[in-house]
Amino acid sequence: MWQENGPKQSFEWQKGSLFAIPLNACYQHFNGQGDRDARFISVTSAPLVFNLFHCEDFILNNPYVFSDRFKGEDGYFGGKGRLYNDRVLETNFVADAISIEPIAWHERGKGNRTIFFELAESTMGAHVSQFPVGIYKKAHRHGPGAHVMILTGQGYSFMWPEGAERMRFAWGPGSLVVPPEGWFHQHFNSGDQPARYLALKMLSRRHKLVPGKIKSDVSVKQGGMQIEYEDEDPEIRRLFEEECARSGAEVKMSGIPVR
Repeated sequence: MWQENGPKQSFEWQKGSLFAIPLNACYQHFNGQGDRDARFISVTSAPLVFNLFHCEDFILNNPYVFSDRFKGEDGYFGGKGRLYNDRVLETNFVADAISIEPIAWHERGKGNRTIFFELAESTMGAHVSQFPVGIYKKAHRHGPGAHVMILTGQGYSFMWPEGAERMRFAWGPGSLVVPPEGWFHQHFNSGDQPARYLALKMLSRRHKLVPGKIKSDVSVKQGGMQIEYEDEDPEIRRLFEEECARSGAEVKMSGIPVR
């Protein structure tokens, strides 16, 4: 990784590693395994940038160096970080998003744990969420472009536009779920091990595009984007119990109200 005419920095990555390319920096990836392919997923703000400027030459051949983001300094991708309130970790490199320990966020569902990442001073956002066996998350909705990659576990998601019929999508490790803009979506762990996913989207919690609180954990009744357990269709709970019974997973939703 380097800036134009600047020193180069190298770092090693592995399965589960997460990092961001500093804005307009030069980079080159190397597969050091020798006998196996390496594959990665990348989500960028390129569609929005092309729509804003509609000038390919300006975007693709712009030599501007954002030295406030990256100067080629040693240790930039060393994995150091700072943990803030509201489950936000500011870092430039996560060695393993599959094993990093998330933080409790029960407002999004019983047993849910989440950690947000602020990477390379970017306006792109990322977070890891994990929920236990026999548990599902509350439904919510948000803007476009969220790419949800399943890291561990087996289950399914419902997605639906308001007022329309729910659509069901089964998933496992390596699946990619992309809820359309404004669609409600809800994730269910119906397997026999904790489910974990990595979400990549244009929603930094430090460099916000829209001011104010992000209301992903606030009830729609209070102007937020979430459907509480007690407000959801009772059929959702019944179907989840059936799916868990098929896989031999114990349902752990006792004590949680239903409509």
